[in-house]
Amino acid sequence: MIRSLSLATNNRVSFLLSTLFLISALSFSANATDTELNKKNNKIPVHEYDLENGLKVLVKQDKRAPIAVIQVWYKVGTSYEHEGITGLSHALEHMMFKGTKTRKSGEFERLVSAIGARNNAFTSQDYTAYYEVLASDKLEEAMEIEADRMRNVIFDPKEFEKEIEVVKEERRWRTDDKPASLTREQFNAVAFLNSPYRAPVIGWMVDLEEMTVDDAKIWYKKWYTPNNATLVVVGDVEPDAVHEMAKKYFGAYKSNPLPVVKTRTEVEQKGIRNITLKLPAKLPSLRMGYKTPAMISAKKGKVPEWEPYALEVLANILDGGDSARFAKNLIRGKEVAAGANSGYYGYGRLDNLLIISGTPAKGVSTQKLKESILEEIETLKSELVSEAELKRVKAQVIAGEVFERDSIQHMATLLGSLETVGLGHKYIDQYVPGVLAVTAQQIQDVAKKYLIENHLTVAELIPLPLGEKQEKK
Repeated sequence: MIRSLSLATNNRVSFLLSTLFLISALSFSANATDTELNKKNNKIPVHEYDLENGLKVLVKQDKRAPIAVIQVWYKVGTSYEHEGITGLSHALEHMMFKGTKTRKSGEFERLVSAIGARNNAFTSQDYTAYYEVLASDKLEEAMEIEADRMRNVIFDPKEFEKEIEVVKEERRWRTDDKPASLTREQFNAVAFLNSPYRAPVIGWMVDLEEMTVDDAKIWYKKWYTPNNATLVVVGDVEPDAVHEMAKKYFGAYKSNPLPVVKTRTEVEQKGIRNITLKLPAKLPSLRMGYKTPAMISAKKGKVPEWEPYALEVLANILDGGDSARFAKNLIRGKEVAAGANSGYYGYGRLDNLLIISGTPAKGVSTQKLKESILEEIETLKSELVSEAELKRVKAQVIAGEVFERDSIQHMATLLGSLETVGLGHKYIDQYVPGVLAVTAQQIQDVAKKYLIENHLTVAELIPLPLGEKQEKK
């Protein structure tokens, strides 16, 4: 499945349900030809418009129910920040729900509630997005609200003081008080040396404590401009009518010069990196990550186009349901793992990682679990995946993607994220054929090329008794 960084977690649709959906609803077979698949799933009508001020508008009609999703995506997230201001994009997200030049603080939520909409926002490494899910006949009201806060937010120092405390508390209960989250955060900081992906989306606490309302105001003026945004609407709508609405409400804003964004390419890793954390926790855990190329690198010609697809299939060979290798060999076979997962994160604007995480079975050390995982990796390098296993995994990967695309909110999120990271929304049509074209030899090739010690970072969580703090050395 295409993993969007917007969720910041490895959300995975049940492969069993996905496969059942695939068989019953689409009568799909792993032997389906590209032409058959395109007819059933891969041809998605997306209407694209460009306003004179640079705002891109994407509209997909779906008349199954009288509802719609409207999303506004801004090309700014944690990976655009520098040291000292980490978490600023997310803090700004909070301020976007406060007052504007025409609306007092709190009025936004009252308006959204009055039209029966469900709304929220999310910040990731690569973007910040705002959305409403609502009855399609209320779309214009939501669009007017989103246009208003694109350029008219008021930065009241008292409101910012309250919101930054909310953000700090969010950091405490989402990260500082959760061993798995804290492990993931410190793992990323070690895995990357100079890539901006090393910083947490929520920000380091020391940066949050120093953050000011002027920081947020300046950030807003820099990035929240129509030529740095994409408006996505999916649902029971008429595309040309949406275009006219967009011109009416967003068209009056002028485009602004945007800061130059440096690539900040990660430096070459020269050997395995290890980190050990001692935290109050119930169970030990292991997190491993291999540096891998992103789809954007393939688009730019830096790596072969097929490599990201092969890495996607490889991750699902290891962890793609009860019949996958981790479940079959580590959990049920050797009984060394209570749980084991893998995921390829290659759909952002920068190269990222193939992640493997696991919890050892009772009485089993994390070292033993790591050795068993590495044995599975070595098997991928030395033995070709069988044709039967490859067909099964491809069916599961595609099933999950088809299942998720049935949701208009997921479809909007997929279109917006692909467009915002630089892949372009049309990439959605390439995913399924790309997965189907992967060969056993290609899987072995990417395993040999990328799943090597010089690309590996390992984090081990050693549990302390709950309530006990780590001793200062």
